[in-house]
Amino acid sequence: MRYTTFGRRTGLRVSEYALGAGNFGTGWGAGADPDESRRMFDRFAEAGGNFLDTADGYQFGESEELVGKFVAADRDHFVLATKFTNGAGPQPGISSTGNSRKNMVASLEASLKRLGTNYVDLYWVHFPDDLTPMEEILRGLDDLVRSGKVLHVGLSNFPAWRVSRAATLADLKNWAPVAGIQIEYSLVERTGDRELLPMAESLGLGATLWSPLGGGLLTGKYRRGTDGRLSDLKTLVHTESTDQKTTVVDAVLAIAEETGATPAQVSVAWLRERGAQTSTSVTPIIGPRSLTQLDDYLGALDVRLTPAQFARLSEVSAVSLGVPHEATAGVRDTVRGGDADLVLAPAVPVA
Repeated sequence: MRYTTFGRRTGLRVSEYALGAGNFGTGWGAGADPDESRRMFDRFAEAGGNFLDTADGYQFGESEELVGKFVAADRDHFVLATKFTNGAGPQPGISSTGNSRKNMVASLEASLKRLGTNYVDLYWVHFPDDLTPMEEILRGLDDLVRSGKVLHVGLSNFPAWRVSRAATLADLKNWAPVAGIQIEYSLVERTGDRELLPMAESLGLGATLWSPLGGGLLTGKYRRGTDGRLSDLKTLVHTESTDQKTTVVDAVLAIAEETGATPAQVSVAWLRERGAQTSTSVTPIIGPRSLTQLDDYLGALDVRLTPAQFARLSEVSAVSLGVPHEATAGVRDTVRGGDADLVLAPAVPVA
């Protein structure tokens, strides 16, 4: 397992995988029991993984409770990330949801209790609530950082314009900086290429990527009628609903045959290579439900795609970048001087 700092704005050292603990527990009626969860945690740690990602609502709080027990013997070694917004219980109330300062503080205190720790390394705002002003969110997060109960903060599932505005506000106000983003990203969900990942690279934000296998679609198991997220949770999944997704799965399966790797390993190998091409950290969040699935993910660390294989997967999975990117692509050379040998130098201040 290799390591990197989480983005260019922190010195937080994280493993190249984050272990997603959404399947730790069975509160949702699907997931891994405590014994299997412990085995997955131990195997991840033995492989060198130190980055753990959970949330107050995962398995209605059971995930945090299990993670807390697992890290208790060596808490400071692990980078522990959790989230708030939706509430922890199956029937959250009006005062226990959203991103207000009130819910933020109460959610963190409850998470710390379940996790059995007095701080978290990374605290995520799980979703935008379209109600709470960004200034209130940032000021509340800054208070938590100054209290020592949170070390770094990030925004999960927020659009790029909100993240960039938040990062600017935090810098101007001298509040705790936005350290990273968390988004869905895989070979069957690459719309993050339009704004979110370029923004993260430009601002030096760490990026954690959830559902790297498209809810299991990229493993090819749904073609075999195998159970998975599609049949159990019936949410956060992809199906072969478009010709492009079918073409992507076909390409993954073909390259798996060529390499001798599993389709899951091919998909994650592409994702790791895609992340290596950026100037900031890009971390897949792996979310196994069994030790067998975790071993498949770990096996991807040894898979190397050829440049041709990487290019093939990139081409078939590419999404339209839309406006203004496609409209301006054709004029960039013109506005830079056409065929002239233009040297791009730093701008000179105007007196």
